[in-house]
Amino acid sequence: MGIVEEAHNVKVLGPADRPTIVLAHGFGTDQSVWKHLVPHLVDDYRVVLFDNMGAGTTNPEYFDFERYATLEGYAYDVLALLEELRVESCVFVGHSVSAVVGAIASVNRPDLFSKIIMISASPSFRLKRGLNLKLSSPATPCSDLEMEMLDFFNLCLIPLVRLRDMDSIGFQVQLELLNFMSPLLDYSLGFDQEDLDQLFEAMASNYKAWCSGFAPLAVGGDMDSVAVQEFSRTLFNMRPDIALRVGQTIFQSDYRNLLCHVTVPCHIIQSLKDLAVPVVVSEYLHQNLGGESIVEVMSTDGHLPQLSSPDVVVPVLLRHIRYDIAV
Repeated sequence: MGIVEEAHNVKVLGPADRPTIVLAHGFGTDQSVWKHLVPHLVDDYRVVLFDNMGAGTTNPEYFDFERYATLEGYAYDVLALLEELRVESCVFVGHSVSAVVGAIASVNRPDLFSKIIMISASPSFRLKRGLNLKLSSPATPCSDLEMEMLDFFNLCLIPLVRLRDMDSIGFQVQLELLNFMSPLLDYSLGFDQEDLDQLFEAMASNYKAWCSGFAPLAVGGDMDSVAVQEFSRTLFNMRPDIALRVGQTIFQSDYRNLLCHVTVPCHIIQSLKDLAVPVVVSEYLHQNLGGESIVEVMSTDGHLPQLSSPDVVVPVLLRHIRYDIAV
């Protein structure tokens, strides 16, 4: 086993001569988050599992606070891992922040990625609340059409996004709204700096208590649910100072400008209800990625649907793994 493989607890399953799938977990989890998906892959694919540096299962002495101050550090890890395993091309399945990490890595080495499957992905969290419209410049009066659309936006879409009340209107109507407004939308959903400062302070002052509060919000359930308990376990396994650094890196990152350079086909998979990544973000990714992309919004709750709703998510992931985007 190579140095990178050992550091990241790499497991390679399935036939060596089959196409390679790399499964990359998000913040607060480890490779065990893929436990419902892996059994469906190992007969037909070479499956690569690994733990991101900083996960509770990795050696904390290997965590370089400077290297992992940006997501590029994680992207370099992915590229080093693929090189050590002699992977010539792979389907990269990234959850949350790892979807963005995969996108960064693909910009450097697009030849290594046949497609990226993004689950609950967002290119930025450090943003003001609400949405901005790409209207005329301040020096140019708004057209009648723009004013009508702005009124429509204020009446219909802002309440939907701000309240995240996805049951208030029909799912198909919601998608039609997003498609209708997408040419005028400028992505600015997320957390303002005051929110982030409070989050980081809570993590630093009492990490265990923060985990207990954050886990059910992220997963979308109560503390008695198996998925919440599993996420709580892996989240709490992280060393608190490392968890804080990883959280700061993720929540203060902004990779919107990178999207146009991502030319690898991307399959965007999103929960209908996700406190961290509202459904509008999936449409933003679709509109701004540089290559072919496709969006599927699932009728699932929470930021970790592969853990909380495997019966829904696994068939969706298998379909996107097996089939390419029709051009």
